Amino acid sequence: MKITGLTRDEVQSRVQAGQTNISEKNTGKTVPEIFFENIFTYFNFIFLVLSILVIIAGKYRSLTMTVAVIFNMIIGIVQELRAKRILDKVAVLNQPVAAVIRDGESVKLPIEQLVLGDYVVFRTGSQICADAEVVEGEIDVNESLLTGEADEIKKTSGDKLYSGSFVITGECVARLTAVGADSYIAGLTKEARAMKGSEHSEMVKDVNRFVLFAGIAIIPIGLLLFFFGLHTGLSFSDSINSMVAAVVGMIPEGLYVLVTLTLALAVMLHDMKSIETLARVDVLCVDKTGTITEPVMQVTDLLPVPGVGKIEAETLLSSYISSMNDDNPTMTALRDRFPEGKSFDVSTRIPFTSRLKYSGLITPGASYCLGAPDILLGASYNGYEDMLKDTMEAGRRVIVLARADIDQEGNITGAAVPITFVALENPIRENAESTFSYFSSQGVAIKVISGDNPLTVSRVARSAGIENAENYIDASELREEADYDGAVEKYTVFGRVKPDQKKYLIQALKKKGHYVAMTGDGVNDIMAMKAADCSVAMAEGSDAAVNSAQIVLMDSDFSHMPGIVSEGRRVIGNIERSATLFLNKNLFSMLMAVYVIITLATYPLLPAQVSLVSGFNIGIPAFFLALEPNEKRQKGRFMFNVLKRAIPAALTTFVMMAVMTGVGGCLGISFSDLSVASLILMSLIGFTLLIIISRPLNRYRIAVLLGSVAGFILCAVVLAPVFELHPVSLPCALLCAAACALSVPLIILIERVMNALIK
Repeated sequence: MKITGLTRDEVQSRVQAGQTNISEKNTGKTVPEIFFENIFTYFNFIFLVLSILVIIAGKYRSLTMTVAVIFNMIIGIVQELRAKRILDKVAVLNQPVAAVIRDGESVKLPIEQLVLGDYVVFRTGSQICADAEVVEGEIDVNESLLTGEADEIKKTSGDKLYSGSFVITGECVARLTAVGADSYIAGLTKEARAMKGSEHSEMVKDVNRFVLFAGIAIIPIGLLLFFFGLHTGLSFSDSINSMVAAVVGMIPEGLYVLVTLTLALAVMLHDMKSIETLARVDVLCVDKTGTITEPVMQVTDLLPVPGVGKIEAETLLSSYISSMNDDNPTMTALRDRFPEGKSFDVSTRIPFTSRLKYSGLITPGASYCLGAPDILLGASYNGYEDMLKDTMEAGRRVIVLARADIDQEGNITGAAVPITFVALENPIRENAESTFSYFSSQGVAIKVISGDNPLTVSRVARSAGIENAENYIDASELREEADYDGAVEKYTVFGRVKPDQKKYLIQALKKKGHYVAMTGDGVNDIMAMKAADCSVAMAEGSDAAVNSAQIVLMDSDFSHMPGIVSEGRRVIGNIERSATLFLNKNLFSMLMAVYVIITLATYPLLPAQVSLVSGFNIGIPAFFLALEPNEKRQKGRFMFNVLKRAIPAALTTFVMMAVMTGVGGCLGISFSDLSVASLILMSLIGFTLLIIISRPLNRYRIAVLLGSVAGFILCAVVLAPVFELHPVSLPCALLCAAACALSVPLIILIERVMNALIK
């Protein structure tokens, strides 16, 4: 019976009834939401309260702190709008489609346009986009994304298909029985969200923890500063000003913007874990076909075995090709090369799978298999190795057509007799050598994981310029967990790898402490891609691989990977550098605030002065340094790295300022003079830290440093009244000079002590 599918009227009625395949998901923020979430934040509310208090106190110059708030809001809004634009474009380019039968014709539609009762054609590599029931045909599916089990399950007429699984082999027509939010995968996703919530990268988690801590701490500390200020004799106005200066320094508005920017980047690159892993990745696992080589395969030679004529070999091969339904690159290449022959009278077909490494068919007179010669021929393969050696040394893939006794499950029950060998090749990608050279120069090891013969893969990898490609192993030799642990460090090329073994190899690399990225384009790569820290797929690969990947190369050009990795390193490296500057100010301000509360001293800085330092020590240089390319591979935990570099400067600023203000008070130096001296000290240490995190210096970084210093001096001179600056007395100047002179050695000393204690 011919399947005609739903009519236009039936589709329309189901759309109106809401029976579409649109699932509940995060489609991104709207423009109003972006503006709302960047303007109405917790810290902006704190700044608003502080601004009102400053106005009440009559300290209008302190309102300069609002410049940083407005600047941060603008950056956050602009970056999120930019991310939204990119996301919207990518969503259109990468929209999954399915072949659906409607009004008697097969058409390709976005999966969200499917409706309940649609008849959909699923083929090798397709991902099941909604729950369905097989109507005709036969497929093998993998439900590992749902169950965790990688077994291939045969589905025939009447069997159920679950959304989220994918087709290994075969072709079928299935009727959709549950779509959208009613599908099986939608239910699992909803449960997972309820149990786990949003999953962020370690960097975002670390920043969020600090922002939360600071957000809670500033309220009691601010109140204590205000009341203790009144208790020590400060006027209401001066108590407000002192409290505002401390709280402004403690507010991590810069880190808050960093979270905004990183989440915007996460939207652009699917999730933040991807971009953070790319910055830290030290092992890249690739498949041969579609990554090192072009996805198009072509036949180069037909090598009949002794005793079998070329015409006979071609005739049998053509009949075999005509009798099989497999739709994969190998079969496509064979059909392009050999004319269609007379089909066999087939009783059973065994489609090709990565598990078997061959396909087969059973006829009344004989059974035939086509696949990997070392797998099909067993021990007798040794007798043909010399015949095939030159072909395999040239990097060509060899398959064999053989007669063999096979059972209904495809298992070979007797000796296979070869009829002819066929040599195929995939041209190496044009930019493969330069791409792998880049990774080598960046300290990223390449591991080639393929289902092909290890010798063939090794020669292809060597031709592509992959280091240590001569170190290869047949994965069939890996049986125990310990075998994988040793092999991943010793070998570069892994051949005859089964899908589950790809996953084991990735897990073994991660167990060794490596950050692993995995590229793939076929259904046999999915389990490994899921196990990797970051997965990358080619857009022209299988639907299942594309939908499972965190990053998709839209033009399927692997040569773009260096650029993607470089971008990940630039983003994370520069965010880490910028966070160090922000955290230095926040840590110092917290320490100084606690010190003032304990000693009942007066906070030595004014709000306007803190704003000046924040602008030219932190905000402006952090912004421009973040634009610079950064090829350095990131190591270690984000917050640990930031604290390790920020603590010496923050501790030095606190100690020297506490000593300076304490000594200045004993010498009778006025508060206004000490506040100017404190500003000079804080800015000097801030610029010192800026130099430290900018090493090694280059022309661009020197220009940013000099520009920041020049801007600071210009504002301090031209806008001195705005920032409450004035010439200080000679004793104060000498005290400030002494504190500044001791600060740099103290930073170096603390840094060395920390490095000695923390290794």
